[in-house]
Amino acid sequence: MPDLRTERLLLRDWRESDLVPWTAMNADPEVRAYFPGVLTKEQSEASAARFQDDLDRRGWGWWALEVRSTGRFIGFTGLDPVDEDMPFSGVEAGWRLARAAWGHGYATEAARAVLDFGFEQLRLPEILAVTTATNLRSQAVMRRLGMTRNPSDDFDDPSMPEGPLRRGVVFRLTPDAA
Repeated sequence: MPDLRTERLLLRDWRESDLVPWTAMNADPEVRAYFPGVLTKEQSEASAARFQDDLDRRGWGWWALEVRSTGRFIGFTGLDPVDEDMPFSGVEAGWRLARAAWGHGYATEAARAVLDFGFEQLRLPEILAVTTATNLRSQAVMRRLGMTRNPSDDFDDPSMPEGPLRRGVVFRLTPDAA
């Protein structure tokens, strides 16, 4: 599967050189504010290996995200089937960027490329985006992408501990609305 490109970004396979910035990103409490906690070096490396395995196996998944002009790794963006323990199914778009990459429109730009890929190449009937009810930054990206939320889809995420991160929201987009 070829890399995905936007004006400013490259969505590509994972490289050994991504592991240090990926580990630093996952150790940043602000980047991980809407997750149960930060990740260790071993957890980060294992996740990157899983992401690359998915890309190799099916040709799509969580791509490493790079700024084309500098070659700098800034996070990931991609598509993945919703976990089986969720109260809904489908394919989810997602993103996570290093703090230094926030506020530049990269998440929206990369997610647009992923949505186009999902609708045009995979012919998906719908793409979801899921986050905690308190993650307003991610929800703003979802709205910029044209995704919509129906509060009746809100749910308690079984993968999250009891507390403010447990309540989740689902945003949806269909090809005709993209």
